[in-house]
Amino acid sequence: MNISSRQIDAFLALAAQRSFTRAAAQCHLSQPAFSALIRALEDGLGLRLFDRSTRHVGLTAEGENFHASALRIRAEVDAALAAMRDAATLRRGRVAIALLPSLAAGWLPGVLAGFHARHPGVELDIADVLSEPCIERVATGRADFALAAIRADTPELQAEPFCRDGFHLVCRTDHPLATRPLPGGAPASLRALAQWPFIHLARHSSVRQYLEAAFHPQAMRTVMEVEQLATVTGMVRAGLGISVVPTFTLFHFQHPDLATRPLALPGLTRQIYLVRRRDRGLSAAAQALHAHVLSERPRSD
Repeated sequence: MNISSRQIDAFLALAAQRSFTRAAAQCHLSQPAFSALIRALEDGLGLRLFDRSTRHVGLTAEGENFHASALRIRAEVDAALAAMRDAATLRRGRVAIALLPSLAAGWLPGVLAGFHARHPGVELDIADVLSEPCIERVATGRADFALAAIRADTPELQAEPFCRDGFHLVCRTDHPLATRPLPGGAPASLRALAQWPFIHLARHSSVRQYLEAAFHPQAMRTVMEVEQLATVTGMVRAGLGISVVPTFTLFHFQHPDLATRPLALPGLTRQIYLVRRRDRGLSAAAQALHAHVLSERPRSD
């Protein structure tokens, strides 16, 4: 049988009040309507839950057993409804996002600070990973959405342009490229850069892939490959080479020994995409953060 929430409430009210009159008033029902609820519940169960007399209403043995279950059911329903209300009003919730480390370290903290101030009960799960892991997390449901440098338009995923990121030369302040104008024209500029020892990020990074595409077929004098931008900073400061990095990473290179210069070379612009699943809507909390992120798009110089 199907037991309704109204029947559970009526049963618990009568068990507490031990009076049809008082229990009906508590449920805001007429006494005949209230009695009909109790009778339908007992008929559906095929058991008598209450002993009735003109002076007394009490639980039967079966009613005592059902009472414990009814209390648990009501508590679980109340908890579920409270959780849904909290989710709808963003008092609680959880959002998982994945994004490039350059965005996670520089742009994201301020964005999340504003969101957290308005919705302190929402738990945030942040994965600062490269583009391919970003996409994989969205595809497997471990992230609600991602910011990646891959246009992942598939039957399962949708990608919309989010922002563009330029590139900057990084070198020591005493390096000739720190003040010398680059030759006019892309080929000449590339040759001027390529003659110097170069500190590269790893081949699986989107930065490396953009650089290799922009410099092709010009060969580069690679000194070393490293995984972390902090390592690039240290190596360039030590005078081991120059590097080219995205605009969003420049906070890593704010040091008196280092100079940065914007590079305007064809193809050397990184497009960042916002990626999410096509077949799955966002939770209320995820939708709120999604909207907040869109309203706070970063700008590159």
